Amino acid sequence: MPASAVREGMGAIVHDDGVAFRVWAPHADAVFVTGSFNNWSDDEVQMEAEGDGIWYADVAGAKPGDEYRFLIRNGEQNLSRIDPYARAVTSSVGNGVVVEPDDDWHDIEFQTPPWNELVIYEMHIGTFHRPSEELPGTFEDAGEKLAHLKRLGVNAVQIMPAMEFAGDFSWGYNPAHIYAVESAYGGPDGFKAFIKTAHQHGIAVILDVVYNHFGPSDLDLWQFDGWSENDKGGIYFYNDWRSETPWGETRPDYGRGEVRQFIRDNALFWLGEYHLDGLRFDMTLYIRNVRGDEADEGDTLPEGWSLLQWINGEIRERFPGRITIAEDLRNKAEITAAVEQGGAAFGAQWDSEFVHPIRQVLIAGDDEERHMATVAHALQHSYNGDPFQRVAYTESHDEVANGRARVPHEIAPDDSSHWAAQKRSTLGAALMFTAPGIPMLFQGQEFLQGEWFQDTVPLDWDQNDEFSGIVRLYRDLIRLRLNRSDVTRGLLGRNITIFRVDEERKLLAFHRSAESGPRDDVIVVASFSHAPRETYRIGFPRQGVWKLRLNTDWVGYSPDFGGFSSRDAIAEPGECDGMAWSGEIAVGPYSALIFSQDE
Repeated sequence: MPASAVREGMGAIVHDDGVAFRVWAPHADAVFVTGSFNNWSDDEVQMEAEGDGIWYADVAGAKPGDEYRFLIRNGEQNLSRIDPYARAVTSSVGNGVVVEPDDDWHDIEFQTPPWNELVIYEMHIGTFHRPSEELPGTFEDAGEKLAHLKRLGVNAVQIMPAMEFAGDFSWGYNPAHIYAVESAYGGPDGFKAFIKTAHQHGIAVILDVVYNHFGPSDLDLWQFDGWSENDKGGIYFYNDWRSETPWGETRPDYGRGEVRQFIRDNALFWLGEYHLDGLRFDMTLYIRNVRGDEADEGDTLPEGWSLLQWINGEIRERFPGRITIAEDLRNKAEITAAVEQGGAAFGAQWDSEFVHPIRQVLIAGDDEERHMATVAHALQHSYNGDPFQRVAYTESHDEVANGRARVPHEIAPDDSSHWAAQKRSTLGAALMFTAPGIPMLFQGQEFLQGEWFQDTVPLDWDQNDEFSGIVRLYRDLIRLRLNRSDVTRGLLGRNITIFRVDEERKLLAFHRSAESGPRDDVIVVASFSHAPRETYRIGFPRQGVWKLRLNTDWVGYSPDFGGFSSRDAIAEPGECDGMAWSGEIAVGPYSALIFSQDE
């Protein structure tokens, strides 16, 4: 074997004298690499078989920026394929581009926030900030609005999939090339510049990755080396009934070592090469099951489960502090349990036990349909006894599309400014930021973006000015959530005690704490009734003055709000709600109050 063959890695491997290329094509009779470095010759550079289906060539003079493809011969088949490990492509159906790994671009110190301090903002690059009417938004465009998120208090953005996909407009959940950054968004350099800018603003970056299926269109991985069974996808995919997914018959073969390595390498690639702070895994249910039928043992994919365990274990060892988040939505504690406990070891998971009941209560047309026990369950829910293993939200890309819409639109279709839409959507936000867990907003939620998510419709940034008071309310909630004034430390803690569940008056009150004491204990009162409560007595954990830190009915948040005269509470001796002290509070319609003590 030539000495040059010792160069490690897959795909295009840049070195001082040129570029080495390595590809897996076990059924090929011969493989060639062609590109701009050899005038696209079909047979000038023939690759050598290294064994186990791996082919290798070293091309002197090839360099970063060169375009290339692999030419695969299998019997009478002559196939032209984009490198599965290509770090950039000219388009989803174009050519691979040689990219030199570079760590110099990230020259700032940045520490991923502790998970109990994360406030996540889900973002779709193509629509978040889109100045052009003809083109999708880019990383550069999105970077121009990061100052808005910093002012809001957000400290993490979760980017919807930005791997190269078919066309220029997409949600991103149809990845054609999982190592290449979407060219319409700005490619690798654009993404790196965005991440650097975000880190300079103190904002972590989490990327949504899709491993439950690939494509299904513009997919060079399909029958990559000419082999397949049952007219299925070939070496990268299951070739039997296990290939079936809700998005096409393109489920990767999690039992094949080379495919497992391909996916594992990809997860580590994003964290290493791009200095990302975490990954969000799309619909892990269809990695661990074929059709999502958990009652059928024959539907399980144990090799998919073990792959998730392997990836999470590698990330925890190599990138401590980085978070992995699962979208599973089956209320399965094992998703975030440790491997030694039989779990998949994700850091957190999207919590269906919060979003679905809370949205139901907020959207209901009649107060009698709002059940406080439902809210109480959602607030207290956790996985494995740790509430920070869940992400709590009222809007996400899934919840505001596919036949559903933004919370304000669900409450008052086509009128985000409707009083009830403003009041109840912000009541939901107050619950999200005061419940134990990792809170997450969906882009535009902070200025009452209406209707539903579409990948061709940009955010209406005029609403940021029109509803500037609502933006301030979100900012104030985030400040309290992150204890920026050192008076609400309890909102960073795990403890919650719900001590009042008043079904008749549609009111709920709960106590949050980290270690307890002044500036730590927080009392939250939430009213789900259209009727104000002028005199209402609740318990308090200590006597003295409890300062009203926030009232969501303040007219400064919206001229449509009532400015109900809520005030500080005085806790005096007198048993109530199982506590030795009690005080009177007053709360407006569909409003939340947040109290804590200075001393």
